[in-house]
Amino acid sequence: MTWNRVRTSLAAFVLLATTSTCGTAGGLTGAGATFPYPIYSKWFDEYGKINKGVNINYQSIGSGGGIRQITDRTVDFGASDAFMSEEQLSKAPGIQHIPTVIGAVVVVYNLPGVGARLTLDGEAITSIFLGQITNWSDAKIASLNPGVKLPSKQITVVHRSDGSGTTNIFTDYLSHVSTQWAKSVGKNTSVNWPAGLGAKGNEGVAGQVKGLEGAIGYTELAYAVTNNLSYAAVKNRAGEAVVPTVESTTRAAAAAAKQMPADLRVSIVNPSAKGAYPIAGFTYLLVYQEQKNAAKGKILADFLWWAIHDGQKFAPALLYAPLPPQVVAKDEAKIKALTAGGKPLIP
Repeated sequence: MTWNRVRTSLAAFVLLATTSTCGTAGGLTGAGATFPYPIYSKWFDEYGKINKGVNINYQSIGSGGGIRQITDRTVDFGASDAFMSEEQLSKAPGIQHIPTVIGAVVVVYNLPGVGARLTLDGEAITSIFLGQITNWSDAKIASLNPGVKLPSKQITVVHRSDGSGTTNIFTDYLSHVSTQWAKSVGKNTSVNWPAGLGAKGNEGVAGQVKGLEGAIGYTELAYAVTNNLSYAAVKNRAGEAVVPTVESTTRAAAAAAKQMPADLRVSIVNPSAKGAYPIAGFTYLLVYQEQKNAAKGKILADFLWWAIHDGQKFAPALLYAPLPPQVVAKDEAKIKALTAGGKPLIP
């Protein structure tokens, strides 16, 4: 599939998501991460085609909002790229994490006239987002890109302003590669940014970067492609400059999939595997093990089962990596454990 066809497909699915109708009495409502918005939109549409009575309404409000709403039980499911902390779980006993796909967080930039894809490493990215590297002609960036004519142009950092799982993955990576970042800023869905402008959602960051020459930010890969934004190759622990793709994202998840804990909460940033893209993560649907409404619970369980099996075939075209078989098996066990009135929702 060509990049132009990918962009057209992604744009269509994002449009579908923004024009979807509200859930019916027999449908489901969910809210949360913008990171998986394109694939979830596709899934809800495809699932509705084969289950005519099912309508799933999803609000793309960020992982922080998804965690809050499922904790308060104002939605049937939440969505987050950041797994919930022990403190958050204590306020929502019974929440289960269901990994759905794997996505790459990419470093997007707006530098007209620079035809080559830039290469960055953890040190350069951290220094930029700390506000220490402020010009694109900086010697550190130039050393990573020999032969590339870099403009003497001020760098404008763009980051998320809302609680974001994309931010959690990105700051998790920065905390792994920089002791200074880990100590002064840290990892979370929302942090005190040392520099830059805030924007809401992956859509907002992509829009800000696209409209501002010299800007740099971070988004899920699908949003970079949809908006025709340039994005960097990033040096991994093996010293390779890796372009974010479905294949390099899959490599990042492979090792973690074999050692995934029982609750399925795991970080896969900065892996040691060759060919692995270093800024990637699982995205999760958050559901209560015991469902209060048996009818809705059954719809939810059936959809989850479909998503981790038939739904995976739609992931690569939207630039997400499908789940490894080991993770699918763990998801199956979680979904089979969902109950209503103490009775399993999946036989």
